[in-house]
Amino acid sequence: MLDQATIRQLATELHRSEQSRVQVEHFSKRFPGMTIEDGYAVSRAWVAMKIVGGRQVRGHKIGLTSRAMQQSSQIDEPDYGTLLDDMFFAPGDLPTERFIAPRVEVELAFVLKRALRGAQVSVEDVLEATEYVQPAIEIIDARIEQFDRHTKAPRKVFDTISDNAANAGILLGGRKMHPREVDLPWVGAILRQNGVVEETGLAAGVQGHPAVGIAWLAQKLAPWGEGLEAGEVVLAGSFTRPVGARKGDAFDADYGPLGRFTFTFR
Repeated sequence: MLDQATIRQLATELHRSEQSRVQVEHFSKRFPGMTIEDGYAVSRAWVAMKIVGGRQVRGHKIGLTSRAMQQSSQIDEPDYGTLLDDMFFAPGDLPTERFIAPRVEVELAFVLKRALRGAQVSVEDVLEATEYVQPAIEIIDARIEQFDRHTKAPRKVFDTISDNAANAGILLGGRKMHPREVDLPWVGAILRQNGVVEETGLAAGVQGHPAVGIAWLAQKLAPWGEGLEAGEVVLAGSFTRPVGARKGDAFDADYGPLGRFTFTFR
């Protein structure tokens, strides 16, 4: 386990990397004994640093929700991070300079009307506590380099978790739907990049039902004495692979009956 001084040091490195847009090397290479718990400790220390700086918590994200991604990361469950107020963008033009190596993922967002707390939260509890679901795009980023600059080895899950589960931005668009008004596993999306279909997927790719991850996250937060709060936005996890984005790239996210919106990296 990492000591508190090291945790603070690594959180500071992430903070500086985001501000300078210069990536840092893998924490897991520098600290080969690093654990998943260490990763979350670093992430929490970084978020706490941002809150001291004036940021506000707006919700949470769940990542690594597909079985294939979990196997490639050598874990058997998703990961999670925190959404802060400055991560929210409206569809339209996005400031490319805010990001280092942005990638785009297709998701559903759950907006809660009631808190979800405890180790026994179920999918049914999630549906009852949700005010509405809405199409969402998550912009993930890499303050810790995705591939080691020397060996080209991919970063490990400890690095991704430390990096606030790679979260950097969120866009909400399309229609707001009550979770019982739509068959959530069958919600589909088409993601076009510069007019070309890059990804398609169904929300069933998120553990069979996107509410499964929301229940899991409430359970994971319970030992910390925390939960998901009323009014928070929770990203349920991507049901497409991430698509790399560069300055000038135009995206079109089409969720069929749930609506369609566009955004461009400027």
